[in-house]
Amino acid sequence: MNRVVYHKIVRDRIPEIIETAGKKAFFEYTDKEKTISGLEAKLSEELAEYLESHSIEEMADLLEVIHGILYHKGISWEELESVRQEKRAKRGGFEKGIHLLEVEEP
Repeated sequence: MNRVVYHKIVRDRIPEIIETAGKKAFFEYTDKEKTISGLEAKLSEELAEYLESHSIEEMADLLEVIHGILYHKGISWEELESVRQEKRAKRGGFEKGIHLLEVEEP
């Protein structure tokens, strides 16, 4: 019998999907702190996958992890969007493709 060890946070339906495939999933439900820590690690993992593939699927995975972090921190999507819009109003977005080269100070 072969076992693969993961010790990482996964999407909610993954244990069910594994067992439907005839395998046995060993998992635990974690507390808020460990869940957020796991999601932050997952964010790095998903970012690396996006940077490798540049696919919309990996971008969607990044967004799903962000949704998870917000949920476990008790922050609504609307609150995040409000902060994003405030920052955008003050500092702009990224549509123009501006690359800052240097700043000369007097």
